[in-house]
Amino acid sequence: MAANAVELTDTNFENETRTGVCLVDFWAEWCPPCRMVTPIVEELAADYAGKAKICKLDTDAHRQTAGKFSITAIPTIIVFKNGEVAKRFTGVTSKQDLKKSLDEALA
Repeated sequence: MAANAVELTDTNFENETRTGVCLVDFWAEWCPPCRMVTPIVEELAADYAGKAKICKLDTDAHRQTAGKFSITAIPTIIVFKNGEVAKRFTGVTSKQDLKKSLDEALA
């Protein structure tokens, strides 16, 4: 688990993503591509501390939220701005692409 990333659950998801810019990594423990994305998410959590919230949601443990956002493949990364989906990525995504979407959402 990323040290600086916020761990989301079905219970706290809406409250944590409601305001500001928030990147959510939808992942599962058994998913090798998800493990490839984890270091990128950890770096983003450090890079965007105080600017954007970087979060992770385990899709196996929190199926209700994963279903709400039609997560059918993981990793899926969604950037939210004030609770609304601003950008969505499926599969392993580069740090550069994620930073670009965060910067656009923060602008």
